[in-house]
Amino acid sequence: MKTDFSLSEYVNTGIENIVKGIVKASFKNPKETAFVLKYALASKEAKKKRASFEETEENIPAFLISSITNSCNLFCTGCYARQNNSCGEGLGNNQMTTKKWESIFNEAKELGISFILLAGGEPLMRRDLIEKAAAVKEIMFPIFTNGTMLQEEYIKLFDKNRNLVPMLSMEGDKEQTDGRRGEGTYEVLMNVMDELKKKGIIYGVSITVTNENLKTVTSKTFFDKLYNKGCRGVVFVEYVPVTEATKHLAPTDTEREVLECEQQKLRACYEDAIFISFPGDEKYSGGCLAAGRGFFHINVDGSAEPCPFSPYSDTNLKDCTLREALKSPLFRKLNETGMLLGEHEGGCLLFEKEKEVKELIKRNNEEN
Repeated sequence: MKTDFSLSEYVNTGIENIVKGIVKASFKNPKETAFVLKYALASKEAKKKRASFEETEENIPAFLISSITNSCNLFCTGCYARQNNSCGEGLGNNQMTTKKWESIFNEAKELGISFILLAGGEPLMRRDLIEKAAAVKEIMFPIFTNGTMLQEEYIKLFDKNRNLVPMLSMEGDKEQTDGRRGEGTYEVLMNVMDELKKKGIIYGVSITVTNENLKTVTSKTFFDKLYNKGCRGVVFVEYVPVTEATKHLAPTDTEREVLECEQQKLRACYEDAIFISFPGDEKYSGGCLAAGRGFFHINVDGSAEPCPFSPYSDTNLKDCTLREALKSPLFRKLNETGMLLGEHEGGCLLFEKEKEVKELIKRNNEEN
């Protein structure tokens, strides 16, 4: 197992290699080349802004995760969002307004945040917000989508605005993907990939890793097919069990070691692609990155949460700025107590420490 691996250095180098590949093919792909060169400059400026805040001991993370809708057009087996009621029918009244999200995106730019991951539900059900994100060229918006709504009009939007990066969710091969996401989903994704490649739009895939699909999704054979269709990134997300009945699907320590080993092999094979596992790679950043340490999660109703798998909050973006939310009492306590750096059995640390997080919120409420 590799112990001297630097996650931040790997991501930076990976992006540089992707950019080199795009520049090399610039006659075929001038739009992507123009964007990445401009974004590289914007990213340097963003880093300077974050550094200036650090001088006054104020931490601004490079990433945000934003769930922009609680609606979805699929009913995937074992969906965490539906199980914890953050996604489903009849929940639309709690969603933040387009204007507020626009304000958050623009404030993020001013603070030096470089990436905002857009999730849901199905984020493409909020075209109004996708268009607002497209306008903030200094930020890259990876959009975690099931891909079924990525039709002609959306392809045009992604083609025109290269800061929008589709991240297509899949489970592995046809049988595995259709088994969880519904019959015909895999074929839709293959067609979408072909369309994205035709336009020269860089995209990646997001894969929920279980002990049932681990062997498939970490194989060179599997990624070769995606790579040849233009895919240049994979985010492996360890499955978080929604009930006791699905606990057997969650990767064990043994399977996490397999994931790490196979991921390193893929990294060695494909220098112009990026492979990241969550939360596995967090250990290379000195512990859990949640609660503003490396990122935090904005829920669809505006709640500032440590991460998507720890949906607890004492601060809401409807009532404060992004900068103020980063000073949330809960975030401060999680960082001050060292809970984010604690030893744990693997997987999502804060998901495993649910009782402790709830206790912190209870104490804060009592103190106030």
